[in-house]
Amino acid sequence: MASEYRCVGCGFRVKSLFIQYSPGNIRLMKCGNCKEVADEYIECERMIIFIDLVLHRPKVYRHVLYNEINQETVNIQHLLWKLVFAYLLLDSYRSLLLRGTNEHSSLVLVTVKVLVDVLSTNLAFLFSFAIAAKGLLHEVSRKREILLGILISSYFKMFLLAMLVWEFPVSVIFIIDMLVLTSNSMALKVMTESTTSRCIAVCLIAHTVRFLVGQIIEPTTFFTQFGSLVYLSSLFRIL
Repeated sequence: MASEYRCVGCGFRVKSLFIQYSPGNIRLMKCGNCKEVADEYIECERMIIFIDLVLHRPKVYRHVLYNEINQETVNIQHLLWKLVFAYLLLDSYRSLLLRGTNEHSSLVLVTVKVLVDVLSTNLAFLFSFAIAAKGLLHEVSRKREILLGILISSYFKMFLLAMLVWEFPVSVIFIIDMLVLTSNSMALKVMTESTTSRCIAVCLIAHTVRFLVGQIIEPTTFFTQFGSLVYLSSLFRIL
């Protein structure tokens, strides 16, 4: 997300990642700091990159956030708006899943409730995240870049779409939320180069505020998640 690339190993700035001699014939550049290949993920398949993202490996986060999404190759502004739209759309679906099938209100009323829920919780998340980042990380610049990193690292929300096909207990949504939190923390650590504990604290504060605001709007959400989580844990004990 910067004009310069980064070494995925140490985070040092590099001018180029590879030299292309002919189509399909490239030579990977080495980092001037650690003397290792600056970005070995250039030659990796998308599936390997996705698996390493799920495993929360810092190297692949640097590859995606700095080298894959770079101002020289991607229109950051257009990508940001697309991600905001996708994020809000997935959050709307999440809100509908938490309300369950027992909602007997009209379609218009349900739509209004979902919009209020999504907009309120996400605004609370943004404000609390900004305050926590300023207080714990002293991060006041690169607001757009950090927001883009948080949106990208929330890719676990895509797993909500699996509930369109298969029936899962509502506790799965809670598990996805936890994975989003840990992924956001890793992205924040890579972008700010701060300590892991501080990055987790910032994301935990923001997600907690978001959760509490959601409970004010829809108080039954917590009890639904808690009950299904207890049910899921009892199944694991039986197995």
